[in-house]
Amino acid sequence: MKNRLLSLGQLVAGIAHEINNPVNFIYANLTHASEYTKVLLKILQLYQQTYPVPSLHIQEAIVTWDLDFIQKDLGKLLESMQVGSDRIREIVLSLRNFSRLDEAEIKNVDIHTGINHTIIFLRHRFQNESGNQVIQVIKNYGVIPQVKCYPAQINQVFMNILNNAIYALNEAIANLSISQNPQSQPFVPTIWISTEILDKNWLNIRIKNNGLGIHESVISKIFDPFFTTKPVGKGTGLGLFISYQIVAEMHQGKLICNSKTSQETEFYIQIPI
Repeated sequence: MKNRLLSLGQLVAGIAHEINNPVNFIYANLTHASEYTKVLLKILQLYQQTYPVPSLHIQEAIVTWDLDFIQKDLGKLLESMQVGSDRIREIVLSLRNFSRLDEAEIKNVDIHTGINHTIIFLRHRFQNESGNQVIQVIKNYGVIPQVKCYPAQINQVFMNILNNAIYALNEAIANLSISQNPQSQPFVPTIWISTEILDKNWLNIRIKNNGLGIHESVISKIFDPFFTTKPVGKGTGLGLFISYQIVAEMHQGKLICNSKTSQETEFYIQIPI
């Protein structure tokens, strides 16, 4: 198990490294491109002021290429490219922190950092196709010490549980769009993440969502290998199984699930300090 996860971490770190170099090149040059564009547009404006009546073939070119639109849109285009490159750099940083190749062995880490990077990595899944945030994440972090663990593997647990929460919330959203009563309370898809110390010796990480919930008859099976309630092609049935192995076997901890059908699901990740 550990070797497979380490290999995955090496693959992710390698991809992140390969993406990082060209992205940094684009990011650095976008700043210069934006400055040069402003200078060129300023000179163009000075020409227009100095020669308000250009020759006929220049007037035709201005109309053909829609110079007014280009002047207005070019700045917005460069800003969008800047935002896109920022997003890619953020994803690469999250990939590198998520894989934690340099921390493949057990060591003391800040658990909150791992959770935050996992949330950043999944941020696009909290949004709809228009880029608006549909699923909100509420964090209630307690005062906790650094915890001795395998960082990459614990990050994988966060990833698996949050992915399941997002799936449950999307299912709830789809169901409500079909059967929602206009007079009912608006549904706000939410994931709550909290951390606390239990009995001075245990770190307790709680991840709760207000999606559809899990039926009582299924709770006892969710950590079984290849068991899934998702349709064919939507899940492998390995995410929670692997998470249980990481928490229970690699860290001598506990992974517990509580759920109320059609209401909420909460996972407790408990790791000895």
